[in-house]
This record gives sequence, structure tokens and C-alpha cells, in this order.
Amino acid sequence: MHYDPIKERLGKVFNKKPALRRIFYILLDILLLRSWHVHKAIRHLFPDVKSNIRILDAGMGFGQYTWWMSKRYRRADITAADIKSEQVSDCNRFFSQCHISGRVKAIEADLTTFTARNEYNLILCVDVMEHITEDTTVFGNFNAALTGGGKLVISTPSDKGGSDVHGADDTSFIGEHVRDGYSIDDITLKLENNGFSDVKASYTYGLPGSIAWKLSMKIPVIMLSHSRFFFALLPFYYIIVMPFCLILNLVDTSFRHSKGTGLLVIATKK
Repeated sequence: MHYDPIKERLGKVFNKKPALRRIFYILLDILLLRSWHVHKAIRHLFPDVKSNIRILDAGMGFGQYTWWMSKRYRRADITAADIKSEQVSDCNRFFSQCHISGRVKAIEADLTTFTARNEYNLILCVDVMEHITEDTTVFGNFNAALTGGGKLVISTPSDKGGSDVHGADDTSFIGEHVRDGYSIDDITLKLENNGFSDVKASYTYGLPGSIAWKLSMKIPVIMLSHSRFFFALLPFYYIIVMPFCLILNLVDTSFRHSKGTGLLVIATKK
């Protein structure tokens, strides 16, 4: 199943007004378990909300993580990079409408050819690496772009059922993925070979998170892929499932998992 057409439909709806986009961001932060894990990791790495840091949101998508970081770190300079020009234009228009374009900007960039040097204290990369074949090239570019001691935070599917692949005959739930998921050993070795140290990888989307993902993402995406009619039903669907998803998300972020369909990776530039 290809996810990009559904994302484009959602974007057309929520990009019409800044208020709608803010509501969309809030819904994504609440429903998407990866947001819970990513926010928790960033708050731990940079607990000072007044931190004067430089951040790269590598593969920003809708821009919800850039928006969240811009609200939390009001002195931060944030660059949001994406390969899709329409996403860049939409985000820059929104940032301008919200009067934060002086310190937050979106740029069109291919992460495989990204050439920044010693510029960022934090690079965030969420749901991106599973789309890129030349992952070691990107890891090297990330290392070059970070300052000494800078942090890299990655959220990506694992090889323990990531992309909803549980057996040799399964195919990725998301058609745009070039790999189903990383093993902890694989991504750790690739990061270490590209200049990172103190690589800490942990499983996310354990049993509670996997159930939450099916309720909050898989079922709605399947519905929307069949008919646009389901857009009208989504609010009613989420009213029913949201309380269960919130509880499951809270449980998933409160415990370490021996295995899970997602990985959260934190690495430091040597």
C-alpha cells in the first residue's frame, strides 16, 4: 500500500488554515506513538526549554516535529529538510503565518547529498531511513553536519515486525519503504562506522504499541485507501478508539521492551 497519496489528501485538508494545521499537529502528537517516544528522548537530551541550540529535522514530512521543537525551544534555530518541494513550500508558508520564520525554515534537500558541516547540535530523523537505500551515506552526512558531541535521534521500523512484516512471505505495509526494518546490531554498526559513539538503540512499539498502531494508523489508512468517503467517518472512529490508544501509548512509553516493531536510536558524534 502506498501511503504518500493519503498523506497528500490529508495535507490538502489541513493546510488550508494555520489553525487547522495546528489542530492536525496536536492530533498527530496524541495519536502517533512515535511522537511520544521522540518527545521523551528530546526532552531528556535537552531538558532546558531555553536552550539556544541548532536543530536539523531531517525529513520533516508534515513538519509536526519542527513545530513542536519550535514551541519548546524558543531560542533554537531549526532547519527542516525534505526532498519534496511542495512540503517545503507548505511548511515555510505556515512558519511565516505563525511568525517564526526568522528562526525556523524549511529547505529542499536530498539527505544523500546533504553537505552541512559542524552546524547542528541535534539532528532528528523520524520515519525516514526506511525510505533511503544509501543509508550509510546519510549517516556519514549526519555526522559531518553535527558539532562535536552533537546528538542524532532516529525513529525507524525494526526487523521485529516493522512495516508490518512478520514473515518471509509478508510485504511492507507501506509501499514506499526500501527496507522493512533495522536490527539493533545493524544500525549500531553502521552508525559507529560513520563516526558515532555511545549508540543506544531500544525497541519501541512493544505489544501495547503494536495494538495502538493498528487502531490509530493501520485501520484508518486501509479505510482511506479504499474510499475518500471514510474521511467523513474518521472523526467518529477516533472518538471511539482514542481513549484506548492513549492508554496503550502511555504503557508503551513507560516500559522497556525485549522486542518491538520500532526502534529509537540515540547516537553521539565523537
